[in-house]
Amino acid sequence: MKKRLFLPLLLAGMWATPAFATPYVSVSAGLGLLGDSTVKTAGLTIDNAFGYKAGVPVGVAVGFKADEFRLEGAVGYQSHTIDEVGAGDISIWSFMGNGYYDISMADSSVTPYLTAGLGFASISASNGGLDATEFAWQLGAGVGFKASENVVVDLGYRYFRTSDVHVADYGLGIPADISIAGSNILAGIRYSF
Repeated sequence: MKKRLFLPLLLAGMWATPAFATPYVSVSAGLGLLGDSTVKTAGLTIDNAFGYKAGVPVGVAVGFKADEFRLEGAVGYQSHTIDEVGAGDISIWSFMGNGYYDISMADSSVTPYLTAGLGFASISASNGGLDATEFAWQLGAGVGFKASENVVVDLGYRYFRTSDVHVADYGLGIPADISIAGSNILAGIRYSF
């Protein structure tokens, strides 16, 4: 229940932002590199138990900018084919609250930034062996290029991770915990109103 309330409360808090904040929307897409999963089962830890092919993460966000700070609510999606033959795909929907610190550079249309986010991710596998919602976080950095008064083109990097995903039956009725983490390289456009 708490997970379902997180995003609506975040968005409600954003609408209560002071009047001097500028609202914006953004869209992004890029290259997703999900790291190999570690599996913990039956008292054993199996590093690099299985890997994933590169995917294409996409995202949309609504936020506010006040001076050098930004706060946004974001929804993202990415899908990766599991390297094991016939193992299917893994899909991740993420729902994040992100904060940004824009590093101002005098008389420049280029603005580097740092970002961090908290939220949750809904993770599922096409073979039906995985369906879970877990806590998620991310850290990143990037740079924005001012294209016009209202438009910024964004290039950035995010390290994304969830808490370990618990699988009730990893085989022969044995439960397991599986790590999900990776890197996203993104390009996007941000429009301020």
